Amino acid sequence: MKESPIFVKAFDLLVWTLERTRKFPKDQRFVMARRLEEAMLDLYDRLIEAGRVKAHRAMALGEADLTLERLKVYGRLCERLRLITPAQYEFLSTGLGEVGRLLGAWMKTASTGAVGS
Repeated sequence: MKESPIFVKAFDLLVWTLERTRKFPKDQRFVMARRLEEAMLDLYDRLIEAGRVKAHRAMALGEADLTLERLKVYGRLCERLRLITPAQYEFLSTGLGEVGRLLGAWMKTASTGAVGS
């Protein structure tokens, strides 16, 4: 069975993030690394919930959207604090943007009650 593109992209970003945060300076591993990791895991959790529990889909998608906004802020902050390079920030930002577009489409489909949503 083919996995939905939002799950593939979010999972790839999750792995990428976990690989990067391991390299954060020790004084930031328990601050920014933890926040970024937890937010990425939370995003993926909300996507799973939206995909599996139809009764909670709208709420889970809304929570995923909020978490995505937090991730964008955390990414900017990490780049500003020089915890990630500008190129890494661009990669993260682009990936989050792709997830955001997929999430927006899913939210629109879910709100119209389309079949398969």
